[in-house]
Amino acid sequence: MNVSKSPKAFRTITETAEILDLPAHVLRFWESKFKYIKPMKRGGGRRYYRPEDIHLLLGIKQLLYSEGLTIKGAQKVIQTNGVKSIVKRGSDKIFTLTASTELSKGRSINKDRKTSLKNFKINEMKFDQQVDIKKLKDILEDLQKIRSRISHRCEKKVVA
Repeated sequence: MNVSKSPKAFRTITETAEILDLPAHVLRFWESKFKYIKPMKRGGGRRYYRPEDIHLLLGIKQLLYSEGLTIKGAQKVIQTNGVKSIVKRGSDKIFTLTASTELSKGRSINKDRKTSLKNFKINEMKFDQQVDIKKLKDILEDLQKIRSRISHRCEKKVVA
């Protein structure tokens, strides 16, 4: 969606699903498994997610998809570390995705090694943080090398 909203605006389940790159039914399922996910519900049961809800969902997604935890494992991490740590993890994840997306598109964020990103957007969310451009470029380069190694190995298996 290209509708420009305030960073503090509530998002529908469709908008939230797009931001998270997940189907809406996964969000509904997570609501049943994680008691901390409580979107506002309006007439007819329409869900509206606050920015904090989206950050929490991103943190949960990272626990489940990136770290490979089960739902029960993610629930234990949330109980142990607290919801705020997962929300912070989600907001950090948004920032990392934003900067790496811009770099992968070949866009220069700034010529300085350290850059302040003001009004930098991903999915209509704004950030004001410091980023080390060289470090991000190095990470992106490493990831591209890993991707080519994996695809090369997959090609060898197909041939064999």
